[in-house]
Amino acid sequence: MQVDYIIVGFGLAGMAMVKELEDKGRSFVVINDSSQVSSRVAAGVFNPVILKRFTPVWNADEQLENLFPFYKDLSDKLGGSYLTFFETLKVFKTIKDQNNWFLACDKPLLEKHLEPKILKEKIKGIQHFEGFGKVKGTGRVLINKVLDDYTAYLKNKGLFLEIPFVHEDLKVDIESVVYNDITAKKIIFAEGYGIKKNPYFKDLPLGGTKGEMLFIKAPELKLTQQIKSALFVLPVGDDKYWVGATFNWADKTTEATEKGKKELLEKLETMLEVPYEVISQFGGIRPTVKDRRPLVGKHPIHQNIIIFNGLGTRGVMIAPTLAKKLYAHLENEEPLPIEVNIERFN
Repeated sequence: MQVDYIIVGFGLAGMAMVKELEDKGRSFVVINDSSQVSSRVAAGVFNPVILKRFTPVWNADEQLENLFPFYKDLSDKLGGSYLTFFETLKVFKTIKDQNNWFLACDKPLLEKHLEPKILKEKIKGIQHFEGFGKVKGTGRVLINKVLDDYTAYLKNKGLFLEIPFVHEDLKVDIESVVYNDITAKKIIFAEGYGIKKNPYFKDLPLGGTKGEMLFIKAPELKLTQQIKSALFVLPVGDDKYWVGATFNWADKTTEATEKGKKELLEKLETMLEVPYEVISQFGGIRPTVKDRRPLVGKHPIHQNIIIFNGLGTRGVMIAPTLAKKLYAHLENEEPLPIEVNIERFN
């Protein structure tokens, strides 16, 4: 098989790159062994505001501008519906939180996303504290559904190989790369935390942050909004809610733990005033970078070996935009933003 690109990994980064290649008429094949699950255990929420610090997400406006047509195109291509929309309400625990909210509402990059008033109405089942602030234009991508549908579509075309990638078997020349019986002009690694085993990029400062989440059932809650406080509580239908998440920088396993469950339940008790039951618990490793920016670019020696990684907690937002920028870099020699280019660590 001869193609323009080999894509290794099919989470959010791999999927976004595949769509960009398809849109531009480039040939490719995907190799994925499902060993990395960070995309599949992410809530998939898009929100242009970092509510912990009341600051804008980096490059949020451009990301949102690309996000909606990206997933609409996939809906048209694959026949599914992958976007849901809801309001996000930030819980104010103190008067200081309220003051910080009003300060944020006056910032040019935030004013269009934040409603400049305090919502005093009680929401059944949620601890009220000092009211709520509303973030506009938020929602969720149904990540598992779109990844499953796109995988089936690619398998039907013979473009998806569900096999482990053995890095030592990759043969690299100036003009091409060869893997088993596949010859390509370039190879893009979108392996998530699996990049730590990649001999070409393992020294990049990608850390793994473990996150654990819960699914709960709370028939009396009846939420239609996402609530953000010590945790996020996100309605997913049938009186079920996604609750998360923990941050653990030491544990590099994906197994759910009693420690994680205890932390989540303790925080949940400070938020909910109605009974609930835990349905399931799960975990994953987020590919995170110390400066909170992705890792994108060419290997310093082998220019046909590329990385697209480190999307962190906001992958659904940033992946479509970065895929466009990476394609323009590879095909048209347009420079990558210095904030994401791996050359910043040279």
